Amino acid sequence: MKLIETFKLTKQYGDGLYALKDVNFSADHGEWVAVMGPSGSGKTTLINILGCMDSPTSGSARVNDVDLATLSQSEQTTFRREQIGLVFQQFHLIPYLTALENVMLAQYYHSMTDENEAREALARVGLSERLTHLPSELSGGEQQRVCIARALINHPGIILADEPTGNLDEENERIVMQLFRDLHREGHTIIMVTHDHAIGRMADRRVELHHGVLVDLSLTTHEAAEVFDEILEQMWLLGEQKVEPSAETLVVPDVVDSSSALVSMLELGMIKAATEAGLSGPIAYTPKGETRARAIIRRHRLAQKLFFEKFDMNEQQADANACQLEHILSNEVTDSVCAFLGHPSACPHNKPIPRGDCCP
Repeated sequence: MKLIETFKLTKQYGDGLYALKDVNFSADHGEWVAVMGPSGSGKTTLINILGCMDSPTSGSARVNDVDLATLSQSEQTTFRREQIGLVFQQFHLIPYLTALENVMLAQYYHSMTDENEAREALARVGLSERLTHLPSELSGGEQQRVCIARALINHPGIILADEPTGNLDEENERIVMQLFRDLHREGHTIIMVTHDHAIGRMADRRVELHHGVLVDLSLTTHEAAEVFDEILEQMWLLGEQKVEPSAETLVVPDVVDSSSALVSMLELGMIKAATEAGLSGPIAYTPKGETRARAIIRRHRLAQKLFFEKFDMNEQQADANACQLEHILSNEVTDSVCAFLGHPSACPHNKPIPRGDCCP
């Protein structure tokens, strides 16, 4: 069972304005998930719903097998206090309380205060010499570490962090992120909103929100590009067979969820829905996607011809090597191969090779 799981989670404001739209998101026990995406894409809304600070318009969110929609307001407060640690970009410290008192305040709302435990929490984040300092007497990095100590004082299994390094300089960012690494190693589940791709790569998995739509980015950039290229290539081949490309006719590599891959390509402007059925119906190239697909097919078929005719490989070997080269050949090298082969019009399988700028 997933520790966190949402199903078709939707948050709508007014007519047609979505912060989240049919978001299916999950996280395992002890997993670190980075939630990325541009400003206004729904990242904070997702965190707020998981932290019982907001409620969805429709869909469901379950945390530790509890359906958050079934909780009353007081039950949500209790659940958040006992299950979840919150770390924000804005520190939200009480300005007239010391660092120690800010941490003890969280204890007070949970059950009872324990000064020694609060001291230990601050010592853990490197602030044992700052216990009696007010927030105004602390640097931004120190204030954020007070926030982390406050979030941990009640021993939550889940930590929700919204841009925790957004207001920090490079050195303080390094210190704070080391704390999160330590927490991850100890088994805490971390859901972290961030704009920083370097921080995103520290997580076990990355997801991205675009206009409220969730895309899984657990693949590396290179891996994702290869998946997208394979889908574009399949669309081209289906077109040659007079078959309309769709989610049903495409075979998406099993390293990524098919719907996530197609949504990613839609957001990146490679494909578009051909009808009002959206991505559940036929899909088509955008001009950008068609240009990229044409280049992939051209590289692949030129490489096939090169290996088959000039290196005396059999068709199976030539095709296997061409699959590798189609992702790495530059346009200049591709044109050189085309010229070397005499600008061929077809590959060894007699499939047409798209013409390039170098062709007569």
